[in-house]
Amino acid sequence: MAVKWTGGHSSSILCLNVNTEGLVASGAERGELTLWDGGGTPVGQLQLPKADDVTSVVFSPRCPTRLYTSHGETISLLDTRSLKEPVERFHVNEEEINCLSVNETDNFLAAADDSGAIKVMDLENKKVSRSLRHSNICSSVVFRPQRPQSLVSCGLDMQVMLWNLQKARPLWTTNLQECETEEDSTLSAGQFFNPPLAHSLSVASCGNIFGCGAQDGKVRIFRVTGVKFERELEFQGHSLGVSQVLFMPEAYWLLTGGNDGKVLLWDVSSDVGKQQKSPAKSLQRRKAQAPASTRKDGKLNKVASNEHARVLPKLTIEHGEKVNWISCAEIKGSKRILVADQSSSVSVYPLPEP
Repeated sequence: MAVKWTGGHSSSILCLNVNTEGLVASGAERGELTLWDGGGTPVGQLQLPKADDVTSVVFSPRCPTRLYTSHGETISLLDTRSLKEPVERFHVNEEEINCLSVNETDNFLAAADDSGAIKVMDLENKKVSRSLRHSNICSSVVFRPQRPQSLVSCGLDMQVMLWNLQKARPLWTTNLQECETEEDSTLSAGQFFNPPLAHSLSVASCGNIFGCGAQDGKVRIFRVTGVKFERELEFQGHSLGVSQVLFMPEAYWLLTGGNDGKVLLWDVSSDVGKQQKSPAKSLQRRKAQAPASTRKDGKLNKVASNEHARVLPKLTIEHGEKVNWISCAEIKGSKRILVADQSSSVSVYPLPEP
């Protein structure tokens, strides 16, 4: 059963983040921002101007008292020791911001918005150093650990992109629809077509493996090699869209949250192990080698469906509400999963030890 943290909000909570000292920040609709201690007690509350929804909250990796928040088209920097007026405000995006990410050296901040733009701010000079772009809403952007100049992004254009701050064009782009196997693209009569609009990204602590959650209920795992990335693994995680993915500090433990009200925990370590041959890659090679006339012979489909069936969740939480955000915190010496949904409370679940 979940423990509920209440009393911090009156509106639906949209985003969560935890700093290195265990302080939790939550942002909600209508400009509400709350800080919580590890016991679930609100220790600070702020009403941001114009009552725009707080869509993303990110603590500085270097300075745990610095909190970046996005509300409407604005980014506010707050000091958690004195939660009053923003220390600084930046207005660099032209449409509502969906996601913020700060790189681990704390000198660049990326803000992805509804126009498809990703504005990358140089935090020392306090100006935009790069403008990157998707062709539709950009839903998620994440700097890669151990590579402060590199970031990945995804959007409702079904594109996943790898960027380097030296260049304005993506180093590598994958269209999730074009990644589909024959089995996925052959729909029976009357079956609802659910395009893989990409909602959420998370990069593992190694910096080379990242996961993407999409509207078709699938989770896709990619491996970055140099200036490109390859699909390493794909599995059906949810019956509806995957709204959130989160790699945990443990090697290759992935949390996913969906519009089906489920929170799932996956261990993909054996599937992304360096020595293991990836079934996804061998499938792609076999498809590439097969002449066009034999590509629909059913054999390749079998490989693809086996790949989906092979990966099973280690833990299934029937949360019951559409998941808006997932985070993970260490509370009293053990890990907890924090879930934000359509309600005004944070749900906290225990996490089994590895």
